Amino acid sequence: MKRVLSRVRNLDVYPKVNEDFYSRTLSGGLITLASSIAIFFLLVSELGLYLQTVKETKLVVDTSRGEKLKINFDITFPAVSCVLLSLDAIDISGEQHLDIKHAVIKERIDDKGNLIQVRTHDHIGNPKMGKPIQKHGGEIQHNETYCGSCYGAELSSDECCNSCDEVREAYRRRGWGVMNPDLFDQCKREGFVQRIKDEEGEGCTMYGSLEVNKMAGNFHFVKSFHLENLHAPHDVKCYKEDGYNISHRINKLSFGDAYPGIINPLDGVHWFQETPNGMYQYFIKVVPTVYTPLRGPVIRSNQFSVTEHCKGPEISKRTPPGVFFYYDHSAIKVNFTETHSSFLHFLTNICAIVGGIFTVAGIVDSFIYHGHKALKKKMEIGKLG
Repeated sequence: MKRVLSRVRNLDVYPKVNEDFYSRTLSGGLITLASSIAIFFLLVSELGLYLQTVKETKLVVDTSRGEKLKINFDITFPAVSCVLLSLDAIDISGEQHLDIKHAVIKERIDDKGNLIQVRTHDHIGNPKMGKPIQKHGGEIQHNETYCGSCYGAELSSDECCNSCDEVREAYRRRGWGVMNPDLFDQCKREGFVQRIKDEEGEGCTMYGSLEVNKMAGNFHFVKSFHLENLHAPHDVKCYKEDGYNISHRINKLSFGDAYPGIINPLDGVHWFQETPNGMYQYFIKVVPTVYTPLRGPVIRSNQFSVTEHCKGPEISKRTPPGVFFYYDHSAIKVNFTETHSSFLHFLTNICAIVGGIFTVAGIVDSFIYHGHKALKKKMEIGKLG
């Protein structure tokens, strides 16, 4: 056993020196102090790097199909009233949604951009209209189901339009203009023309979200009720084509959920129109993005780049004035993955810092010590001579 322990003792590469043979110097003390300070700061820096999250980026081909694209928006139109503003969406397959209202909110604003509070009792005291008129022309009777007329715009004989909005959507679907909304019983009962007049000179903030197919398409904000020749009893200037100002400010526009570090290039963008009408277009390239955090669920979202173009009223006479967003999808998907270095890597760096600094400090100390000793010896020899 003693022989084994003796052999193990012979393997010691760190031989011990008796303290009586130590020679401590001022230069050695200064080097030790400087080395300790350097080790402390490097260890703190390495700990910070170990705790810091690193985001790795990888580009792959997007092979997903049949998914939906969520579009979040918040846009202010300072010169278009809410009743005249409509959101439509269409894709290359021909699927279209007109005058979208689901998950979309409109807020009236005054000419200074302040929100107009709508009171629930504003319409109390308005003259009551007669009974709703059925599709066949007579007034609705007791216990009878209401089915209003679409005034020729219905696609089938059993289609009903029970509100002014439904009549407007039916006419928009047909691509027809309207001579006088008061000719529609639904619009007359709801006081549509009066609403136009009440909101004249106001603006509108529209925000919400919509889901579309994951394919090329566009969504746009246009006039919600196109009138060919208005012969209404009220002089409503904002019905006229030459009064449709498409100035707008994009408060927020994103495609999908937010993730850390996302940048939406259109947030805060504004454009003010000097001449009436016109068509403002945004051409957007949507890049699918998957963000994988260290903790928590994976976030599937999108980034996008954009270019813009404006058509004047003399060029866009055949297209309705409005703000159009044309989007297409990139074939490349970006994967972001949060990672940090392993503990073994951290431990290796710690050992490298401590060992490296002590080794370099030992070399410097040895150089200074032996150099000073040699110089001193030469000086003593010179004195003796």
